[in-house]
Amino acid sequence: MSDVSTVLEIGIPLAGMGGLGYAKARAPRVYWSLVGMPATWCRFTFTYRATMDVCGLTVRPSALRAFLVRNVARREVQPVPPKIRRVRGTSTGLRVALRLPAGLEPADVAAASERLRHAWGVHSVNVVETKPGVVELRMTGYDVLNRVRMPRRRRRGPADSLVVPVALRDDGTAFVRDYRKIPHSLTLGSNQSGKSMYQRNLIAGLAKLPVGLIGIDCKRGVEQGRFASRLSALATTPDEATALLGALVSEMETRFNLLADHQVSDLWELPEKVRPVPLVVLVDEVAELFLASAKKEEERRDRTVTQMIRLAQMARAVGIYLEVCGQRFGSDLGKGATSLRAQLTGRVVHRVNDKQTAEMGLGDIAPEAVSSVTTIPPDRPGVAVAGDSSGGWSRIRTPELTPAEAVAICREYAHLTPRIPALAPFRPAVRPEPMPADSAPLARPVPVTD
Repeated sequence: MSDVSTVLEIGIPLAGMGGLGYAKARAPRVYWSLVGMPATWCRFTFTYRATMDVCGLTVRPSALRAFLVRNVARREVQPVPPKIRRVRGTSTGLRVALRLPAGLEPADVAAASERLRHAWGVHSVNVVETKPGVVELRMTGYDVLNRVRMPRRRRRGPADSLVVPVALRDDGTAFVRDYRKIPHSLTLGSNQSGKSMYQRNLIAGLAKLPVGLIGIDCKRGVEQGRFASRLSALATTPDEATALLGALVSEMETRFNLLADHQVSDLWELPEKVRPVPLVVLVDEVAELFLASAKKEEERRDRTVTQMIRLAQMARAVGIYLEVCGQRFGSDLGKGATSLRAQLTGRVVHRVNDKQTAEMGLGDIAPEAVSSVTTIPPDRPGVAVAGDSSGGWSRIRTPELTPAEAVAICREYAHLTPRIPALAPFRPAVRPEPMPADSAPLARPVPVTD
């Protein structure tokens, strides 16, 4: 009996330690909830004031507070750190809301985020301004981008919203493409960087919404041709792309006439009965539209670039949005490249081959993010840096989605594909769905006998 009790006394702790070690490696959310979060919460609680003091995030108290402390409380006057308003634990980290005292701004806290990360032993600390005077420290206890798992709880917007969750941020929140806030976007990345995976997740998300998808894939449609069941139009050569963009410009002008008839300035102000369906134009490789191997192709290129610039400048009001992808996008592509890039507000840059390409994508909106792009390792495809015109940026990673899964989603929601008369000549032919390999024939073959 004593041997059994000895085995239990030794075996149960060892099994528990082994289980925690397995959870830390294979189920980091479970390990964080059981061990990491309580330990970090205690460390944060007991070292908060001292950490803020050594990180330079304290200020002198007001004259009234100093007077009360010195004469009423009979204590020494000490610097004041930001006031903790709320601490909330999540499956990936901690959320701490801080009220900043007079003399501190969110940039001061953001500049000390790396020191706070080391002080509290977490994987990362992101600072987000929620409202004037209040910031939120979003701590992550482990590398959430190692194995991407999108949040289950998502805020539901209005029925006419165009919000698509595409990737996971490094703070554990979802990175979404909101076309009504950021109508046009540019995605850059070298080969095998995860750019196609990002576009695949975007198409799969858009396929579930009541929008029209327009594909421009000048690589003979090898990337977007498989999604033909959900595309309202597809161009697979530069000449077809020029004609398709011309049809989109005509559609834009028709929609502007509709806005003028109803005396409104935006598509979403129209009555729902007469409101045209929104269109998202997906350009797979933008360089193919700029390149011209002969002088006779320069006219086609100039016409194509002009049409894209017109769409980027004015089409947002009529519900036409651009998603431009490429490996490189700079002035070396030709006339009009920088003008078009300036209209693409959203930026997502994957791993690139040189620093200049990263500067093309993020240098004009978030210069601090350029160095983060150049440190993306080649063995982590899908990791990218997303920025916008506000100067904010974050690391993201798209979840793995196979082409077969994306095609299945497009076929499932093929009934949402709108038929637009102006784009009817460019409607791609849909191949029939292949039969499963293990399906039995409807009729059994009968051998032929003499």
